[in-house]
Parts: sequence; C-alpha cells; structure tokens
Amino acid sequence: MDPFFLMIIVAAAVVLLCVFLYFAPFFLWISAKVTGVNISLIQLFLMRIRKVPPTVIVRAMIEAHKAGLRTLTRDELEAHYLAGGHVEKVVHALVSASKANIDLSFKDATAIDLAGRDVFEAVQMSVNPKVIDTPPVTAVAKDGIQLIAKARVTVRANIKQLVGGAGEETVLARVGEGIVSSIGSSENHKTVLENPDSISKLVLRKGLDAGTAFEILSIDIADIDIGKNIGAFLQMDQAQADKNIAQAKAEERRAMAVAAEQEMKAKAQEARAKVIEAEAEVPKAMAEAFRSGNLGIMDYYRMKNIEADTTMRESIAKPAPASNAPLKD
Repeated sequence: MDPFFLMIIVAAAVVLLCVFLYFAPFFLWISAKVTGVNISLIQLFLMRIRKVPPTVIVRAMIEAHKAGLRTLTRDELEAHYLAGGHVEKVVHALVSASKANIDLSFKDATAIDLAGRDVFEAVQMSVNPKVIDTPPVTAVAKDGIQLIAKARVTVRANIKQLVGGAGEETVLARVGEGIVSSIGSSENHKTVLENPDSISKLVLRKGLDAGTAFEILSIDIADIDIGKNIGAFLQMDQAQADKNIAQAKAEERRAMAVAAEQEMKAKAQEARAKVIEAEAEVPKAMAEAFRSGNLGIMDYYRMKNIEADTTMRESIAKPAPASNAPLKD
C-alpha cells in the first residue's frame, strides 16, 4: 500500500476519533459510571447538540451524588445552564447548605443565582457571618457638639430574603440613619461618650434588617471622635446676622433722618425765599403809600428810629466774643 495513502487514512481516522470523542465524551462517561452517576453516551451526545457542555453537567452531578444529593437530575441542571445560571456555584451552595443543615432547595438556589447574587457566597455568609464597616457617620447632640462615629455591623445572609431583598448599601444607610437619630436625641455628647453601647442597642431595636437580604446580629461602635462645636458656630452666625440686621435698620433710620433734615432745609430755604420776596415788596408798598398820602415823612423817620433802636438792642444782647490776646499790665 502506498505510504502516502496510508498517512491519509490514519489522519482521517484520527480526525474521526476526535470528532467522536467531542460529541460522545467516552472518558467523561467512564468517570460518571465509576462514581455511580447514571448517564448514557446518547445523553452526552445530545448535550453537545443542545450546546450544553457535558463536562459542567457531569461534574456537577458527580459532586451532588458524592455529597448525598440524589434528587438533582440532569434535566434540572441543563435547564438552569440554558437559563444563564452558574451550575457549579449552585451545586457548591447546595452541598455546603446540606453539610451545615441549612434549608436550601434547588429551586431557591437557582432563583438566587438567576437573580444575580452569588448563592455560594450567601451560604458561606450564613455559616460564617460577615462584618461590614460603616463609613464615618457625623451627627450632632442636643448640646451642639458634633460627634463622628464608626460602627461595625455583623450580618448573616437571610436565604429566604436573598431574592428581592435589599443589599449591603441599604443596611449601611439604615445603620447610619439610626446612629444619627440616636446621637441627635442625646442630651449632651458626654452621655454618648460614656455609653456608646446605648447607640447600638437603640439601633438594634429599630429592626433595620427588615426587607433586606441580611440579618443583623450585632452593631458595635468601633470609634467616636469629637468634631466641631456646631452650636457655637450657629450662635456666632446668628449673632452676625442680628448685627447685620441692626446695622441695616440703623442705616435706614440715618437715611430717614438725613432725608428729613434735607426736607427741613428745603422748607427753610423756601421760607427764606418767601421772606426775601416779601421784603422786596416793602419798598414798593412804602412808595405807593407815599404817593397815595397814607404815609408821611414823619411816619417814615419814626419807623427808621424804631429799626435803629431794635438793631442797637440786638447788638447789646449778643455776648461779646472772647479775646485771646494777653492782658497788658
């Protein structure tokens, strides 16, 4: 036989064998049979046709069978994989829950997984609670002193609330709100510093884990620092505001006084103008009186004497100006 033709036959046989082993994973079937998992080569072949990796399904079935979970079926695992779930994590979670005596069904586990949560991590958190550190929470007591508190929240996953339950962000927000409310209701900051456990007790009594995917086991105040004297700052701001208001009112009164003074000056000038105008009419009236014979020359001289006498009396009544010249001996 031609060696070239023989090489072609061997290559074709190798390709056919690879294709056969791909669509009918013989060694994977042997592994399943050895571990007691009942599955046929035809089913493995059909998995390839349905675009389901047989390795994932068979390994999950082997793990479940060895852990004593005999109720899991191939159809359930395939359906969960085709729905976009993580078969390995679901089986790991079921095995862990079974060993820890946690009631977790396959339906609940797949629902948690399809909801986007890590079901295996949730089971681990149910066995080993998780500690969450809150960011610094700032609150002000009734005496105006600001306190900055940090808390550690110990939570355990609530398997029944993982689907539709709120996450860690909601728990932290509620705990922060409870801390602010507790510190704000304290009469003074010294009471909080002396009994920080009163904050955690008050917050725990509020049932902050309602509607969340976690169960709060404890809330411990890790640190409390004294911040600013907010009350003093508020009083200073209020005093400054009162000062500005008083200055504005004083300026308003001053402006009104200036306006009144200007008005009085304007009226005085108007009155003086009228007096000057009236005085300008006196000579005309006197001339008219002379022409009409109502005023004689003796009457005129008598009026002038009276004016001169009045001017002299006014000059005498005025005090003499003080002289700064030195006295001579």
